[in-house]
Order: sequence, then structure tokens, then C-alpha cells
Amino acid sequence: MAGRGSRLRPHTLTVPKPLIPVAGEPIVHRLVKDIAKVLNQPIDEVAFILGDPAFFGDDIVDSLKGLAKSLGAKASIYRQDQPLGTGHAIMSAKESLSGPAVVAYADTLIKANFTLDEKADAVIWTKKVKNPEAYGVVNLNEKEEIIELVEKPEEFVSDQAVIGIYYFKDIAVLKGKLQEVLEENLMHGGEYQINDGIKKMMAEGKIFKTGTVDEWMDCGNKNVTVETNGKMLNFLQQDGEKLISDSVKKEASEIIEPCYIGENVVLKNSTIGPHVSIGDGCVVENSSIKNSLIQTNSSIKNAKLDNSMIGNHAKYDGNYTQISIGDYSVLE
Repeated sequence: MAGRGSRLRPHTLTVPKPLIPVAGEPIVHRLVKDIAKVLNQPIDEVAFILGDPAFFGDDIVDSLKGLAKSLGAKASIYRQDQPLGTGHAIMSAKESLSGPAVVAYADTLIKANFTLDEKADAVIWTKKVKNPEAYGVVNLNEKEEIIELVEKPEEFVSDQAVIGIYYFKDIAVLKGKLQEVLEENLMHGGEYQINDGIKKMMAEGKIFKTGTVDEWMDCGNKNVTVETNGKMLNFLQQDGEKLISDSVKKEASEIIEPCYIGENVVLKNSTIGPHVSIGDGCVVENSSIKNSLIQTNSSIKNAKLDNSMIGNHAKYDGNYTQISIGDYSVLE
């Protein structure tokens, strides 16, 4: 999670993308917990690969340590000092690369219910897609084993897109192959990629299988993050989770579920929902809001919002419909 999330600016100018809340909880927290559910086995350690300490500071480290502790695991914090690709990022945590492990990119959310194939040396998590030519996909043999990774195929290879989550029976094998990649200076676009380590494992006959997720939800830019927030709220409502705090104060207002509304939110003469997340301490007056994400301690007045995203400690009073403003912004 070392990247700066430039496609989600301005929201990632002050908060790293994996810490942006979706449906009331940071992306990386939801992802780690959902992976843990699929694994259904004890987790000893969660290693987080962060970027510049000036951006990924002590408060973020404390949050991640709390996440690992909630799973009964220790947290290990590593820094990727240069943006040199996924393979380089993984090797930044080389002290933790032993035994069974999952590698995940912390900018997507999933909904999954499958069992890991214990006969496989590795499992690449995939999602069936309608337009595989837009993704990196896996090529399978007659045994349903992955024999090739193909980036944006012009001719049909499969409809199983790689989503950026991998399981390794012994990640030390990947570590060895990525070390070879570094020593050979094998780069693509100036970066070292995990795929080159995986291809070296396949060349030695290691068995790769797929684990197909039910939902793969992106958080790459404002529009897809708002869409993902709506999907996640639907799932949480179906699971019976409590989404609206008891401390919400409503005055002549209506909430159309599903919505997440945090602690000490004040709603006056407003209609909220569906598919809206509002963080702690916000005040919303004379407004209609749907399909939107609002973080904490913001003030919204006289708004009619749809497909919008507002950061922390922001003030908004106006008649735009689709907006995206970051932390401490004022638009009146």
C-alpha cells in the first residue's frame, strides 16, 4: 500500500488511498478482514508495505497495528523507498517472506466464498469479466491449472481477470524468484513486477490454480469508489450489519437505506440515501444526497448531491450535483 493514489485525488492528498473509508471502514481494513474470512485459518502476521513516512505517519501505523491485533496477529511495517513496482514492493518485506502467505494490493474490495486448493503451490484470485481484453487474464490448461499470464489479450484467452490477490503455499519460493528478477534487472516500464517472479515459478513446474471471487470492487477513482460504496452497503445490509449509529440526530429528515451514518451526525430537513456513507460528526442541512461518500466532520448545506465524494472537515453550500472535494475544502 505504498502508492500515493493519484487517480483518487484530491481525497488522497491528505489520506493514503487504502485508508479512505468505504461504507464506514477504511479500504485496507475491509480487505484484510475479507481475506481472513476466505482463509479460515489462524493468521500469525500481517506485513504492511508503506511509502514515505512523511505521508504514511505514526497514526497510520497505529491504525494498521490495531487491524492486525484484531485478527490475533502481529503487524510488521516495511517501507518501499522508491516506486519500483510490485515485485520491488514485495521484496521490501523480505524478512517476512516465509511459509504460507497471501499478497494483496490494498486498493480493491472483494466478496468471496471459496476454498483454497491445498494441492496447488499457489492460487491467483480472479474474477470473471465480460471484457477480458481490458484486463490481465490467466490462461488455463485442461486441468484448470494456470499456465500463462496474458496482459490485455487481443484474442480470447479466458474471461478470468487477475485482481491482485495471490496465495503462496511457501512464499519463500516467490522470494527467491523475485531476487533473481532484481539481480537480472528484469524491468518493465522501469519497474520490477510480481508477474516475472510468478512466470519463473511456472517455468519450474509449480502448480498455480484460480480462486474466483464473487465480487471485485475497485477504488481507483472517485466514480468507481462511489459505486463500490453502494455495492458494499448492499452487502452489509444483507448480512444484517448495523449501519446507522444510535447517536444520529434527525430533524424533519428521512434516511433511505442502505446507508452508513456514523457517530454524532446531525440531519436537518434532509433526505439521505440510498447508497450514502456519512462519517462521524457531519452536519447536513436542507439537502438531498444519494450515491455519495462524505467523510468526517464536514458541513453540507442546501445540496442536491448524486455520485459525489466529500473529504474530512469540508464545507459545502451550493447547487452543484456531482462534486469531488478533498479535506478542509470550502465551496460556498
